[in-house]
Amino acid sequence: MKLTINNLSKTYSNGVKAIDNLSLEIGIGMFGLLGPNGAGKSTLMRTIATLQSPDSGSITFNGIDVLNNQMALRKLLGYLPQSFGVYPKMSAEALLDYFAMLKGVSSKTDRQKLVKETLEITNLYEVRKKYVAGYSGGMKQRFGIAQLLLNNPKLIIVDEPTAGLDPAERQRFLNILREIGTQCTVIFSTHIVDDVKELCHEMAILNGGRILKHSTPTKATEEIKGQIWTKIIERDDLETMEATYNVLSSNYNQDNTLNIRVHAEKKPADDFKKAEAQLDDVYFIALKQEESILA
Repeated sequence: MKLTINNLSKTYSNGVKAIDNLSLEIGIGMFGLLGPNGAGKSTLMRTIATLQSPDSGSITFNGIDVLNNQMALRKLLGYLPQSFGVYPKMSAEALLDYFAMLKGVSSKTDRQKLVKETLEITNLYEVRKKYVAGYSGGMKQRFGIAQLLLNNPKLIIVDEPTAGLDPAERQRFLNILREIGTQCTVIFSTHIVDDVKELCHEMAILNGGRILKHSTPTKATEEIKGQIWTKIIERDDLETMEATYNVLSSNYNQDNTLNIRVHAEKKPADDFKKAEAQLDDVYFIALKQEESILA
């Protein structure tokens, strides 16, 4: 079971090239698609989910020509967009029953069994009688997972699902995704590096509609081992440091000084200390390398 994308391109009428001759292969398990806002992630997700058409290229999944046989793909697809509406005066149980009916489950007994299973998987069974409109952000996202599981999908797409969730809700949500991601292909689109680090066995960094890096979180981090350096500086010195070194990120300390992280194959200067490489560093290096190429 494999999703194959070949030479996919999409340019909007305003001239924005959202997908730029993109090719990618994704197998079973959790795949993290990492990139800043506006990188083209949502366009790619919507195209794979058959909600919009590309200008050129091809997508196949499990032998299905996705662009020319959209209905066949939709039978195997579970999709959770960045935001989705719910009926204001329907309980989770009733709404899932309605969705199951729309997905072709005609037997009431089968629907009841299916709805109960999905509510239990997403830890919503205890609040199944409550209106979904009154759910917290995290509960709504878990309800989104429940509705996409109704047709036992083989391909699951979730677009920026943890944005705005508090830490506890985010963890609950990720745990559910982790569980279902062992049996099917899950594409997890996010700009939060920690989500990919915690969840995904494979990843790609996307910006400007192009794949900048395709690897595993572990391998990508290992590649820059021994190349990350830190130094504490005064805030006023940041501009000079950025002009002198390849500064990846800077974080405030409690005394209002800054801790900068620099990428260099050798120690940049005597007052730098070696730091453990992190996935955040991989992400910033990829974005900075692209900036320098385009400059």
